[in-house]
Amino acid sequence: MRIARTSVASWAVVAIVVGAATAAGCASSKTSSPSSSAAAASSAGPGSVTSPSSGQPSDYSALLITANDLGGDFTAPQPPVLNPNNAVGVAQFFVNADKSRRIGDSIQIEADPATAAAGVDNTKANYGSRVSGPWQPIDVGSNGAIISGTSPDNSQAVTVLLFTEGRALVDLEFDSAPNDPIDAGVATDVARKQDAAIKKGLHG
Repeated sequence: MRIARTSVASWAVVAIVVGAATAAGCASSKTSSPSSSAAAASSAGPGSVTSPSSGQPSDYSALLITANDLGGDFTAPQPPVLNPNNAVGVAQFFVNADKSRRIGDSIQIEADPATAAAGVDNTKANYGSRVSGPWQPIDVGSNGAIISGTSPDNSQAVTVLLFTEGRALVDLEFDSAPNDPIDAGVATDVARKQDAAIKKGLHG
């Protein structure tokens, strides 16, 4: 019922936590901050694949944007993680050449659009202890929301953009130096490219 984040500082991807709306009795999961959450990926190893629910496709990597969509000198240093933490979906980490900017892109595929939409509020709550600032609505996909602030220790600027596209729940996190936050327009452009890729892959 969750996509567990690995560390953006090492090989991280964005966390998505879908709570009780996803299924009764699903255990809640607390994700950790980009600078301290390497354990999840380390235990499984980059690119590890865990089994999705029976009957679900096992590879949604075609829905992801690529480093070329980000421009500049961004690369994807590791393969996508398929079905992280046994949740149906995919996640990818991108980093620029000097590692001063890092982007985690996570897509979780839910049973239906209503479940995906419920996951947005749960994901917002999950970020409450990891980035300061208010959430604002944003015109990306459905249920779009963005927050820009700093990590609790002020070691990095953090921008998170959430949205849904049909039954897909997307969580994009942009981390950078505290004095070099990602421009909201850039984050929105990346999110719209991701939305277009999902529309093409799921509905095209």
